[in-house]
Amino acid sequence: MPTSISAEAQAYLASPAVRSPGYPPSGDLAGWREYVTSMDALMLARFSQGNPGGADVEHIPMDGGGVFTVIPSNAKPGDRRVCLDIHGGGLVIGGGECCRASGIATAMAYGLPTWAVDYRMPPDYPYPAGLDDCVAAYRALLEDRRPEELIVSGVSAGGNLAAALILRARDEGLPLPAAAVLLTPEVDLTESGDSFRTNLGVDTVLTHSLMPANLLYADGHDLAHPYLSPVFADFSSGFPPTFLATGTRDLFLSNAVRMHRALRRAAVPAELHVLEAAPHGLMLSTPEGEDLLRELRAFVDASCASGTVRPGG
Repeated sequence: MPTSISAEAQAYLASPAVRSPGYPPSGDLAGWREYVTSMDALMLARFSQGNPGGADVEHIPMDGGGVFTVIPSNAKPGDRRVCLDIHGGGLVIGGGECCRASGIATAMAYGLPTWAVDYRMPPDYPYPAGLDDCVAAYRALLEDRRPEELIVSGVSAGGNLAAALILRARDEGLPLPAAAVLLTPEVDLTESGDSFRTNLGVDTVLTHSLMPANLLYADGHDLAHPYLSPVFADFSSGFPPTFLATGTRDLFLSNAVRMHRALRRAAVPAELHVLEAAPHGLMLSTPEGEDLLRELRAFVDASCASGTVRPGG
């Protein structure tokens, strides 16, 4: 146990890892549905323990997926900014009530109205269904907000879809949001980064490769395609200022590091925050996590203040 972190962070690392029941065989669709159901229950219980509360939530049906609109109690009156948030869950779990709970947590952390995208997922809806749903939600949000009033965010698999959404929007000629927030993002489905091996067995949250889920999601498409693994994209054609965060024990550490370097090579403003000893998920309930959230809110304010981009933002 490292002594370089807070007592709260030490307690977090000492808590038993949540063990998944293991991935079913690739062709066992019924088995995958059972896996999703059991993991969603575990995820929802975790959100219930945090119980952020303090938000008004409405569900908006859409073709394919839907959106939970969340107005947090700490939102500032007259602030037109909206966060389009994409939930995590390894590209296969986290929908429905989990998406609703995740959206509330994001809205309270940012202090902003939030659209949480309840996108379709495997085994019944592999790529590109989920990405299509995210793009559709972004198009709908553009009907009510200027692009400079929008932030696109995602954690883990949500970071994958958030980055892929922005790439799709750019390629389809849509205006880009004011900022992107990618927290411990799963931006390389090929799992080629160094930390996929060096942090395997060290990360207490992600305890195994996600490759079976990656292949199920990709449905035969090339895992290295930028819409599946955004780290391999050409960012020189445009990408918004980006906030990236990871931890020294995160299985996806290499994802964030390589994404940051790819953005900087293309002269995209990008911040990389690495938390000491943090596994996947960043221990946001600890003092270290609270400090990161302060940095995140400052980044959002600098990129998109009350719906008006500041000079140089």
